[in-house]
This record gives sequence, structure tokens and C-alpha cells, in this order.
Amino acid sequence: MITIDSLSKTYNTGILMVEALKDVTMSVEDGDFLAVMGPSGSGKSTLMNILGLLDQPTGGSYRLDGVDTGSLDEDQQAALRNGKIGFVFQNFNLLPRLNTQRNVELPLVYAGVSRGERQTRAAAVLQSVGLLSHARHLPNELSGGQKQRVAIARAMINRPSLLLADEPTGNLDSASSYEIMALFQDLHRQGSTIILVTHEPEIAQLARQIIYFRDGRLVSSEKVEHPLDARDLLEEWRQEQGELI
Repeated sequence: MITIDSLSKTYNTGILMVEALKDVTMSVEDGDFLAVMGPSGSGKSTLMNILGLLDQPTGGSYRLDGVDTGSLDEDQQAALRNGKIGFVFQNFNLLPRLNTQRNVELPLVYAGVSRGERQTRAAAVLQSVGLLSHARHLPNELSGGQKQRVAIARAMINRPSLLLADEPTGNLDSASSYEIMALFQDLHRQGSTIILVTHEPEIAQLARQIIYFRDGRLVSSEKVEHPLDARDLLEEWRQEQGELI
């Protein structure tokens, strides 16, 4: 699915040149579940922005499903992004004046899908994340975990082949984090390719592979032989809370 060769990204701050990515080479197969780790400033978010076609590399190449993304103009990249890539962000990025259903429908609006089809598909994806009953709620009427479920539903509405998640549990409590990761594991079992940035080692152990960045370089990669199950972690957490009460 993804082939990256000698990728680099340099930012000119006006005072100095900052090398955010340095000679990164990697590949991601269809159906992979990859966790990306590393300290702040290591290049994780820059990598995700390039993978999501939100930023362009300074050097090297990025191929998505065999397409050299560097050869595409802005409109072609936007079409590829809207058709193949779903995004989930730490801060949810929901529009505050739109209810749950309309937030989820947004990618279909941009894709020119009819109103009836948008409503049908939004209802189905909200059902899959357990929030159909909250379709008319505004974002300020939802918990953090519920907002992230809406964000996941919105990311999946176009049935993308690649799901990018940047610190999706960063603003959530333990229970909500496990619930969100259970959804990601479900999506992975259904065939989605997922790349997830996290600072939390326990969250990374829910993926199938972990790669580590430092100072803009990919420094190591390891397979997770026995990934943890998010629902097991959630049940353990609930039992611990019951013992503490």
C-alpha cells in the first residue's frame, strides 16, 4: 500500500533550516496496524502529514497504492486524499455548530454525494461506533470518548483504505482510551490499514508493529508478536476501579 524511499522534509524558519525528516525509507502493507512512537520533535507528525497528503516532502518519494504522490497536482492529491485516506486527530476537529450526523457526513458533502445517500451511510457508520442515538447531539453535548467515536465515524464514512490517527487517545481517560482502541482493533480486523501515532507504550502494544523515530530518523522497527486486546484492558481497568471503591 505505502512505499516511502529516502523521504526528507526540511522547514525554513527564516532563521535556520530544520530537518524534520531525514532519509526515511519504509513500507506498509495492506491490512497493517502500525504504531509510530518517538519523543516530541522526532518527526512523527511530519510523517503523518506527508502520508495524509497535507504536506509535501522536500526530497524522496511517497507512493500510495502504486501512485507516485509527488507527480500529482493539488486537485489530484485532494481527490486521492478524500477517496483513500481517513483522519482521526487528538483534538477531534469537530465543527461545533454541526450535530453528530452532519459532522460525520462532511466528507460526503465534499465528495458530492446526494443527501439521501449521506444520511444512510452516516446512520450506518454511527451505528457501528455505538452513537446512532446521539446523531442529533452537538459536540458540546458529548464526552471526550464520544467525540472521538464521531471523529472515527467521520474518518470511515468514505470507506478509506488507509486510516491515519494522530494521538487519538491523548485527551482521553483510560476507559475511553481502551474503548477507542477497541474500535481501531475492530476496524483492523475488518481489513483497514491503520497508522497511529502515540506516546503511550501500552497503546502501542495494541498494534501489530511499532516503529520508532528520533531526530527525524526511523531508528528501529519491531513486530508485536502478541498484541494486547483493548477490551481485555478495559475489563481489567473496570475490575480495578471496582476494588478501589
